[in-house]
Amino acid sequence: MRPVSIHTAAWRYPGGTPDANFNLQALVQYAQTLERGRFDAFFMADHLAVLNMPMEALKRSATVTSFDPLTLLPALSMVTKHLGLIATASTTFEPPYTIARRFASLDHISGGRAGWNIVTTSNPDAALNFGMDEQMEHDERYARAREFYDVVTGLWDSWADDAFIRDVESGIYFDPAKLHVLNHKGKHFKVRGPLNVACSPQGRPVLVQAGASGTGRDVAARLAEVVFTAQTTFEQGKEFYSDVMSRLPRFGRTPDEVKVMPGFYPVVAPTASEAQEKYDYLQSLIQKPVGLSILEHTIGVHHLDELPLDGPVPEMADTNGPLSRQRLLLEQARRDKLTLWELCLANAGPRGHVLSIGTPSQVADEMEHWFTGHAADGFNVMPAWLPGSLQDFVDLVIPELQRRGLFRKEYEGMTLRENLGLPKPLNRHHAQRFMGAAQ
Repeated sequence: MRPVSIHTAAWRYPGGTPDANFNLQALVQYAQTLERGRFDAFFMADHLAVLNMPMEALKRSATVTSFDPLTLLPALSMVTKHLGLIATASTTFEPPYTIARRFASLDHISGGRAGWNIVTTSNPDAALNFGMDEQMEHDERYARAREFYDVVTGLWDSWADDAFIRDVESGIYFDPAKLHVLNHKGKHFKVRGPLNVACSPQGRPVLVQAGASGTGRDVAARLAEVVFTAQTTFEQGKEFYSDVMSRLPRFGRTPDEVKVMPGFYPVVAPTASEAQEKYDYLQSLIQKPVGLSILEHTIGVHHLDELPLDGPVPEMADTNGPLSRQRLLLEQARRDKLTLWELCLANAGPRGHVLSIGTPSQVADEMEHWFTGHAADGFNVMPAWLPGSLQDFVDLVIPELQRRGLFRKEYEGMTLRENLGLPKPLNRHHAQRFMGAAQ
């Protein structure tokens, strides 16, 4: 959720919600619709800069502003009971102690429904808002992210589950033996700890990560519990899935600990022709300055407006931007013989994710194919516009998936981990005490 939607022109679609980014009641409605559809979670994208495209494009974009996710999601937790709440937060600019504290707090407020989407932030304009003159290099961002993860998860283990005695008679509030000081000293961070928030209701917030480059896949295999990825074809999805799973043993992990969820962009209607008409109309609302600027931002290449829009997409060298998405889109352009403007359209809408246009049965067929073919454990469903596209999916596709026995009819538990089928992580200090007792 953008939250207006991932499609750059969704705010212009008839019956849409142009002000959704700051319309709390609309966002409450979206969250409750997701819960009615038994979705695992509301997954909120984020960005840390306004000036990420020329003004001619920027003035036409609904993504210029939005609520801070970690301010919005606690509010949404008050109007939902089961829906997970996943917030995007960057490892490039904020201190790990602050991130650890905010997500631990969200997990308590929501009763164990928090998730952290770990991003390294490729947007160079964001760097200018945090005292930097230019964006950190790609590999350095990932190295920092790995250490950031170590610090945050270490802080989340500051307290044992049963550390807080709160014995009124004795006056003892917590057991000091069950408090653990981190004392982390690394290349990027020096953090003493402990965290001043009790142990998470679900052990720790669920960790989500998106990255498809070689470095990104290693990070996913090392730390992610939900891997958000982008592919345009089943074959790409199957290769990515297999590759990430093959890397897990290197980090002492098993497939039960990881869910791969590619982005899935459905446009559904009772008939295939109606669905195609909806999609075509939405695509027609993309304005050229916006389409070009978003593609420039996505692939990290500037001055695309100097190229003929109806000409082929030229070869481009790797950049310091989102490398995997750049390669994915350029491969799509070569494979499908797209013109530059056709690539702009593909990127400004589905953004390199699976595009599925059709009837409820056709959309469900594609989801089933990816799931049973070991290309996905589930999907990050991206409504094309809001609220209509989300309502269509919940009212038309979810019942079809349920009829096939592919999706739940009721939530399995109260926490995000329980509903995703992920194990509750053992506090590292508990593990040490257990091993000591067993010996």
